[in-house]
Amino acid sequence: MEQNEMLQAVMGLIIHSGNTKSECMEALQLAKTGKHSEAKAKMELANKALIEAHHSQTGLLTKEANGEKVELTMLLIHAQDHLMNAITFRDLAIEMIDLYERI
Repeated sequence: MEQNEMLQAVMGLIIHSGNTKSECMEALQLAKTGKHSEAKAKMELANKALIEAHHSQTGLLTKEANGEKVELTMLLIHAQDHLMNAITFRDLAIEMIDLYERI
């Protein structure tokens, strides 16, 4: 795998994962103030960003599955960490927004 292609995939993971977490944080702040429909709209944006992050990850996984070497670097590990944190944060945000609605 070319270095430029790898860098684009890794940066896609980092950027879209960060956007996921940011949208979730904004959604939580909106839900906290009773703006539930706006919070749900932000969560939709978070889900779209997460899908984009998954596309970056899937591209890397597909290349490796096809026998193309994907070099394991600290940057790739960092990107995967961002993705896992974004998924966890999104799942927690969904639960917290639900709780804010009930209160």
